[in-house]
Amino acid sequence: MFYPTSGNGAPPAPRPGPRPRLRSANRHWWLRVAVATMALITALAVLLMGLIVTSPAVGGAPDRVRAILDAHGAPSVGNAIPSHVEDSLLATEDSRYYSDPALDPQGVARAVWGVITSNGNDGGATIELQLAKMLFVPGTSPAQQLRQVGVAFRLDQRFTKKKILGLYLDAAYFGDGAYGIVQASLHYFGVAPGNLSWSQASMLAGLVQAPTDYDPHGHLHLARQRQAHVLARLVATGKLTAGEATRIWSAPLDPVVPFYG
Repeated sequence: MFYPTSGNGAPPAPRPGPRPRLRSANRHWWLRVAVATMALITALAVLLMGLIVTSPAVGGAPDRVRAILDAHGAPSVGNAIPSHVEDSLLATEDSRYYSDPALDPQGVARAVWGVITSNGNDGGATIELQLAKMLFVPGTSPAQQLRQVGVAFRLDQRFTKKKILGLYLDAAYFGDGAYGIVQASLHYFGVAPGNLSWSQASMLAGLVQAPTDYDPHGHLHLARQRQAHVLARLVATGKLTAGEATRIWSAPLDPVVPFYG
């Protein structure tokens, strides 16, 4: 075979072959990721539909809440939810309540990350999920939590957001024997919920996460720490300015001492 030579008579170096087609490989990798993601989404959708279909009917939720209130001689707030109470509760418990379905995608992502990193983040417990746990599926096992998801979506389909919030505030335990926001408001501050100050409402909203631990009659220091968190969340969600939160924090809480009216 003939090889053209260079000036010194030596054959030229062979030409390099074609470069690897990296772009094509990258496209194939992204395609596999997209297919796997779609398969995961489909599987989760099928699981969710199964949970909803097999969940109990939730039409009796108001009757269950009424039974809780009757058992403790507590009145209902109904749909007359004061704005201070609503804003304080949602800021700390479910800030995207009116825009998200029964699950908070960001909260679920935080919860999954918390499991991976072992940092104890238990985000994702929406108002609907908490109400499902209160009324229909108590417990914290994985199986019970899955059932709570199905019930939460049924609640979201059956009732308006305002109705669900009212049921939650009626069914929630606020510590020291106080059930529901009306009884808690009277018990701790001697006023109806509509007359609560920002300071009082923000303290009550903080109690539902751990009502025994944060009971202001027995653990006022911890209750105040929790109230500070609620106020910080109200600032973060744009309901209050930092200056307003500071003034609310400094406002009197009387009567935090036991009040039995």
